[in-house]
Amino acid sequence: MIQVSELERRALSRADADGIKEGKMFYTGIPQKTEGFFLKGMNSQDWGMKNRLARIFNPASGRTVMLAIDHGYFQGPTTGLERVDINILPLTPYADTLMLTRGMLRSVIPPSTPQSIVLRVSGGASILKELSNEDIAVDIEESIRLNVCAMAVQVFIGGEYEKQSIINMTRMIDIGTRYGIPTLAVTAVGKDMARDAQYFRLACRICAELGAHYIKTYYIDKDFETVTASCPVPIVIAGGKKIPESDALTMAYNAIQQGAAGVDMGRNIFQSDAPVAMIKAVRSIVHDNATPAEAMDLYNALKNQ
Repeated sequence: MIQVSELERRALSRADADGIKEGKMFYTGIPQKTEGFFLKGMNSQDWGMKNRLARIFNPASGRTVMLAIDHGYFQGPTTGLERVDINILPLTPYADTLMLTRGMLRSVIPPSTPQSIVLRVSGGASILKELSNEDIAVDIEESIRLNVCAMAVQVFIGGEYEKQSIINMTRMIDIGTRYGIPTLAVTAVGKDMARDAQYFRLACRICAELGAHYIKTYYIDKDFETVTASCPVPIVIAGGKKIPESDALTMAYNAIQQGAAGVDMGRNIFQSDAPVAMIKAVRSIVHDNATPAEAMDLYNALKNQ
């Protein structure tokens, strides 16, 4: 063993110290800036939570284009989702976020995909049964393993299993907060409830009051701005069933103008006659403030290429 004398040890210490340059640029006349977070209601969240939300929502626009492809968890291989590898992968470069199940994520989506992931974690009923009878179907450890940016939980306000769905949401909020993973509350309309502003104000506010970090809900033609105004966290709209492209683009535009922070569209994109053109047109509205007419012109131009 080599013995190092005290004299040699001191010489080594001096040599280490000689390589350290004393700091000089302290900018004492410039106060440190503490920037507020760009998303509504999220300024008090921890760094990891904000970082994940900033991967879902574009910090430049404050909005998101989410591509929802999780329908198979209760509908099976619906039209447009028969082959996710063929029909959906060409669309992913134009989405900010993919919303899907862990099975589809593992089996189809390349790990090199840069888009953020919102993982469906509630489930338990198919279209053959009462849809509101859901439970938490995915453990928090899966969300951590899969490096997701948020967890999606269905909430059935007015549904037969309303209480259970709310408890599902709050459980994931509690556990997700522990690890810095946001929870997306997805409002599903109870079958006996009217689709009006009063209902959506109620549903969104309940989810926000109980801690959801952002909310997916439906757009309505009348008083939607009261839904977004009365909700203290961001709202993204669901695309819903397939409608004509011009109507879907108008819906997206109106929602953004009335306070929505983005869209989470599925069928109105992947069931379109030209899915890539459609998602690009939606993106132009969400991030570039295009009008419905401008977005429709873009859709037609890309469709006819």
